[in-house]
Amino acid sequence: MLKQHRELSMSIRRTIENNEEAGIRPSKTYQSFVAAAGGHRELNFIKKDVRNYITREVRNVSEQEDAKEFGKYLLRMKEKNQNFFFELQLEEDQSIKLAFWADARSRAAFEYFGDVISFDTTYNTNRYNLVCGSFVGVNHHGQSTLLRCSLMKNEEIESFKWLFQCWLRCMGGNAPKGFLTDQCASMKRALEACMPTTIHRWCIWHIMKKIPSKLNGYKGHADIEQEMSQVVWNSHSKDSFDRNWNDFLLNFGLADNKWLSDLYEDRHIWVPIYLDHHFWAGMRSTQTSESMHSFFNKYITRNSSLIQFVKQYDNCLGSREQAERESDAADFHTVIPCATKSSIEAQFQDAYTHQKFREVQAQFRGKANCITRLTNSALGYSVYEVGEQVSSSIFNKFVVTYDSVAAEVKCQCLLFESRGILCCHAPSVLSFEQVSQVSPRYILERWSKKVKRRHTHIKSSHDEPLMEPRSKRFDQLVFCSQNICEFASESEELTAILHRAYDNVMAEMESLKAKRKGTSSLSHEDSNLESVNEL
Repeated sequence: MLKQHRELSMSIRRTIENNEEAGIRPSKTYQSFVAAAGGHRELNFIKKDVRNYITREVRNVSEQEDAKEFGKYLLRMKEKNQNFFFELQLEEDQSIKLAFWADARSRAAFEYFGDVISFDTTYNTNRYNLVCGSFVGVNHHGQSTLLRCSLMKNEEIESFKWLFQCWLRCMGGNAPKGFLTDQCASMKRALEACMPTTIHRWCIWHIMKKIPSKLNGYKGHADIEQEMSQVVWNSHSKDSFDRNWNDFLLNFGLADNKWLSDLYEDRHIWVPIYLDHHFWAGMRSTQTSESMHSFFNKYITRNSSLIQFVKQYDNCLGSREQAERESDAADFHTVIPCATKSSIEAQFQDAYTHQKFREVQAQFRGKANCITRLTNSALGYSVYEVGEQVSSSIFNKFVVTYDSVAAEVKCQCLLFESRGILCCHAPSVLSFEQVSQVSPRYILERWSKKVKRRHTHIKSSHDEPLMEPRSKRFDQLVFCSQNICEFASESEELTAILHRAYDNVMAEMESLKAKRKGTSSLSHEDSNLESVNEL
């Protein structure tokens, strides 16, 4: 227990550093040492020593050094791969105001998954109160994929303009088709200025989440929330939304509510019926970005340095890459059986990734809840009414049209247009029409498992740890000795041979170390970096 008798060996220090990078809590790290040693008494250090080492050696970075290390990190990444992109904007005192970077793999992935982007700035990263802005797309498995990252000192219009212009420079002027953000006026104005052709959408989840706080002063606010949700989600045309919204305001006496009036003015930017005729890859909220934030939260604390943040950013890229590789392998080696006898379902089974085929399959199962009725037909153009039973007493009705000449089916619910997945109403009509194969236009390359994507040949960026030479040598020795130890542990005889070899090697190394402690000279003939370091 005496301080002078407590020490952390090289092995212990390296384990602490690795566990800290992997986001393992100091208490868990200490417990693993206790378990490995066979009890607290067998260790020559206590839990406080582990915590002190992390605070003193691993996390202790000054602000000036931290900024320099962040800059060096960006330069190292650029040296490793010339397609790594970064830009910094500095204050007059040379402190970081804005930062934007994208690794080579993410830039290549934009070619396939950059059609719809979710951008979120609700994550506060570290001790400097820099806001992290993550640009997130959706890959062919429906998984979120991190495409760009930014750090911002403030959320003013000019800051967002700078970021969006960086995006355009990074992508050779290619703006995404759809851009999903939270309800931020500065972001909206910056996006209109920098990417006028991009369709901007507010996160509907953030808006609906505000209802209780904005309307809880009204009598029956629970009923208000339920009715507003009904109007927003179940209006199947712009006219019906306008009628339902006005009825909702009159019924609850909300005509003078400014928050609701402002929302109605901006209805084209958040209400599904105004947006779902555009492709959104299944995204309606910025929760894909927030899932990234939950990853960072496992590893980043309020005291984390910039350099720790970028290390975890690298880890996040690596975990996303691994998830995609595992899903690609599953698509290649396994098959999900069809749920029905439909030859159309088999078409999607052959083409789509497992995750997207499961979504298609759910719609084919949903056909069982649909009742299809022909309402009009002329010259190969038919109009159907499809009633979908969503509960024991509720039927939703949708108009579905089928053009047999163009082999085109369109549904009022706009699921295919917004998500790229045929809704259950369309297969109901196709069955009624006895269609056995859908047109290729309904099998999107976006969700295909057969497309060879260029970014899969590029590794996500990962910074090499800048270890001192001794740590590097230690890790190499440990790695080499693991195989010898595994081989020797098979029997007592082999273990004894290794022990004798260890004793001989230890004696030889101690002898060399003792000689070095004596007087010695240094000439240009025998000097090396190590001998100079010992001066």
